[in-house]
Amino acid sequence: MPRWTWLPHPHGQPAQPPARAWLAAELGDPDLQVRRDGRQRPHLQPPHQAWDCNWSHSGERLLVALAHGARVGVDLERLQRRPRALEVAKRYFTEREAQWLAAQDDRDLAFLRLWCAKEAVLKAHGHGLSFGLHRLRFEADAAGLRLVECDAELGTPEQWRLDEIAPGPGYLGAIAWRPKPL
Repeated sequence: MPRWTWLPHPHGQPAQPPARAWLAAELGDPDLQVRRDGRQRPHLQPPHQAWDCNWSHSGERLLVALAHGARVGVDLERLQRRPRALEVAKRYFTEREAQWLAAQDDRDLAFLRLWCAKEAVLKAHGHGLSFGLHRLRFEADAAGLRLVECDAELGTPEQWRLDEIAPGPGYLGAIAWRPKPL
């Protein structure tokens, strides 16, 4: 299971310095090097390549995660009204997700739960939102959201784990991870 923290993050400031500082402290390496790939996904450099990290910021907060032997992705969103939530879901989510969202009493919260889950998986995968929100489908059960279908490039739904988190007042997040390929 990934380790995570959430930190203060002044609006408009780069997220990498505080994320790197927390990661360096967690790994006990003040000289920790973080490189970004062509899609701007962060990667830890040797001798920490068995670890993976990801971060997301929203409002005045930063969510950072660290995982060993797994690909990890996170998303953090401020809780706020989303008047176009159903419209966005109908356009970018799967049809079944949009139908589920339409049936929810608190659509703003339900929309953010789906959004965070999808973005966390796509960030772990390494392509982010450009991969397509419609290429993975979640269902809600008593335990929370569960990935039930996904594009073959993402692996199989059974490989993925998701934790929905409420790290603090006014925020919602998700942490997704799966084992790194051998």
